[in-house]
Amino acid sequence: MTKEWYMHPNGQLPAFEWNFSDVNPPVHAWASWRVFQMDKKVRKDDGDLVFLEEIFHKLMINFTWWVNRKDAEGRNIFQGGFLGLDNIGVFDRGGQLPTGGIISQSDGTSWMAFYALTLMRMAIELALHNPVYEGVACKFFEHFLLIALAMTKMTTGQGLWDEEDEFYYDVLSLPEGKRVPLKVRSMVGLIPLFAVEVLEPSILEKLPTFAARTEQLLARRKDLADLVSHFTVPGHGERRLLSLLRGQRMKCLLKRMLDPKEFLSEYGIRALSRHHLDHPYVLECDGHRYEIGYEAAESSVRIMGGNSNWRGPIWFPMNYLIIESLQKFHQYYGNEYLVECPTGSGQQTSILGVADMLSERLVNLFMPGADGEGRPALRLNEKMAKDPHFKDNILFYEHFHGDSGRGVGASHQTGWTGLVAKMIQARGVAHDAAASPSKIQRQVSF
Repeated sequence: MTKEWYMHPNGQLPAFEWNFSDVNPPVHAWASWRVFQMDKKVRKDDGDLVFLEEIFHKLMINFTWWVNRKDAEGRNIFQGGFLGLDNIGVFDRGGQLPTGGIISQSDGTSWMAFYALTLMRMAIELALHNPVYEGVACKFFEHFLLIALAMTKMTTGQGLWDEEDEFYYDVLSLPEGKRVPLKVRSMVGLIPLFAVEVLEPSILEKLPTFAARTEQLLARRKDLADLVSHFTVPGHGERRLLSLLRGQRMKCLLKRMLDPKEFLSEYGIRALSRHHLDHPYVLECDGHRYEIGYEAAESSVRIMGGNSNWRGPIWFPMNYLIIESLQKFHQYYGNEYLVECPTGSGQQTSILGVADMLSERLVNLFMPGADGEGRPALRLNEKMAKDPHFKDNILFYEHFHGDSGRGVGASHQTGWTGLVAKMIQARGVAHDAAASPSKIQRQVSF
């Protein structure tokens, strides 16, 4: 993807086969970092630093393309269009907006915060072998903080966080200057969870320039320091936390995410809150009416072709990133930080407990049900679900019904639904691990 025959000279990476010029979420740095970590664990040495350094330079060019092309007003608030979430908006976010203006996107901005933190972590790894990269790590540290500041309070005084609803929303900026929060409770508002990084104390000890310059920045810019107060306060194991979400705001977001009446299904996290089944969101503008409601399986609208639905189903890639992010938060907070799970149950659990619960529910899509009706993911077709000759031939559906868990869409989507194998493997590691501090890292390690 980052070779010159794919990557545009301006830094843009192709999106998908139907439209190379469209924009997908910038997950390339995360994927590269994961590959590096997995290979490093197998090699049992410093890892393939040549690979990491080469791809890091290409990704910096792509990051700059995002900053120059997808921040229309230069405020560290990003757009991007559909960003892989085909019909998740009240109207098509991928083309010219029917209302005119632009959308300040919660997902686009969160992806860029996630991108900045991942590039910072890659630069830190390179800096352990070449001090030149300490300054580059500082650059991405600062850029992350500027994005976090913009999400909290844009230059207009209105951020993407809604204090009343305690949720992140896209904000529609109309041509006449009016800003309208698009109050759709969707995965768009949960993606801020992904922008989290935890640093071990040994890293700051080994990189004195990075430690000193970040300390100087936070001392000079109290407005930025207030956003990441936990970075200066050691957590579990003396670790440091960088995140778009501080403790209270994260609890507010998790309260909605873990509510069975909203996002929490028996089989994972829905892409759209079930609240919109009885309360569809309606936007009226210039005499036109736009509406979005909860649809647990197939889509009734033909945005981006209509063969993909983000208005209710469960998607593995997003659930996987939610789980990984929760595991990182737990690395910092430890077992003492408890949340109610499920919301309304009165049961308190650690953040790692939430991650484990979500993982188990996703795995259960492929486990034979106690009711004798077969694996939930295969129940669309009785032969696949019950016939002894077919029931163990697992199909990896693109997404899953937000209530029943049955497979929806393409049935050969191993590219991301195959992540269930990693979840099953992690459960085995968890089963073997004793209850000890090392358990905190059991699933995010490779």
